Amino acid sequence: MSELIDVAKDDTRSISHYMQVLGPGILGAAAAIGGSHLVASTQAGAIYGWQLVGLILLVNLLKYPFFQIGARYTMAADETLIQGYDRIGRGYLYLFTTLNLVAAVISAAGVAMLCGSILGLFIGDSLTVTQLSMIVLAGSLVFLLTGHYKTLDKVTKWIIVGLAIATVTAVCIALNKGGVAPPDFVSPSPWNLASVGFLVALMGWMPAPIELSSWNSVWLRQKKALNNSLDYKDALVDFNVGYITSTLLALAFVALGALVLHGSGTSLATSGIGFAHQLVDVYASVIGEWSRWLIALIAFLCMFSTTVTVLDGYSRALSECFVQFGQPQGSGPTGKGSRYTYPLMIAMGIISAFIIMFFKGALLAMLELAMISAFISALVFAWLNYRLMRLPQVPERYRLGRGMIALSWVGILFFAGFNLLFFYWYLFVK
Repeated sequence: MSELIDVAKDDTRSISHYMQVLGPGILGAAAAIGGSHLVASTQAGAIYGWQLVGLILLVNLLKYPFFQIGARYTMAADETLIQGYDRIGRGYLYLFTTLNLVAAVISAAGVAMLCGSILGLFIGDSLTVTQLSMIVLAGSLVFLLTGHYKTLDKVTKWIIVGLAIATVTAVCIALNKGGVAPPDFVSPSPWNLASVGFLVALMGWMPAPIELSSWNSVWLRQKKALNNSLDYKDALVDFNVGYITSTLLALAFVALGALVLHGSGTSLATSGIGFAHQLVDVYASVIGEWSRWLIALIAFLCMFSTTVTVLDGYSRALSECFVQFGQPQGSGPTGKGSRYTYPLMIAMGIISAFIIMFFKGALLAMLELAMISAFISALVFAWLNYRLMRLPQVPERYRLGRGMIALSWVGILFFAGFNLLFFYWYLFVK
């Protein structure tokens, strides 16, 4: 009897332990579930029905090794990906930094605009999407600069749980009701050159840009410094929980679009507040009108956490880069990686605000630009992450196995091939 009690205690400690180590992977999922899921996945289902489910699963699979390397390399080498890129060559670190500087402001502007659009559901027409987006950016910066990011770390997992429950519930009810498309409705095909732009945008943020692996690396090393019991297995569990959650929710949003919007004759709004209304209408029409404001609140909290996470993640990764430039090439962590974090956050916020003013509420155009740029750069980040695992700083037992090596090369070739196809489409077909 006492042995059973001891086992139960061990199991309880195990569950409690994993709840404590969950963090960087969940934050990564929060960033991923933003624009790629609420917008791109819903669009994919609304326009093409179920036809892109296989492509979404494929892209999540092909990106998996490169995202996992963020956790694997950090725990194996006890340094972030940024120090690893510098070990490969200082030029690669300059390339990584340059691409991230561009991606940072475009992505921050895109998610802030979507969050501002959802905020408009509560405020009404008294403010424009541009003004609402500025409020979101300012609020996110205040949240971060006053040190409340630890609060976000604690509540993010519950925001994700709330969104997941609402979305899965809506999908189950919609499946029971059946799709709204008429029996004779013919779905447009995504498998032609005219659709390449949409496919590239969808894959760019599915489940997220690959450079987010560097965020996980920075967050993970910081968490490891605070929690000595965090080990390699913990890091992979945390990463896998976040990655699998974001993948399953991507499929759920595709299902919602396919069941509720596909074949309904409703055109997706290109304006921010118009799209936010449509998104909430999808849930309300399935779950019930009573859920409208609850769903709007959950969607807003999800997008606000995404905006805060994007500002924090990019600024911390870029701060590590700038600190590394002041060190000899190939040197390890200095402990000063956060030196430029706050100035970079402020600079990101200001530049993102100017980008939002330029697009003037054209939400889908803004997000499409961010997603396409993420897919173009995915090839670079995938190759860099793959190279890291061959460095001598990585012990043999932590290196990629044959299966992961093969999957990595399939992913690299896939990204290269689709990049060539995209440039052909852009130059000769668009």
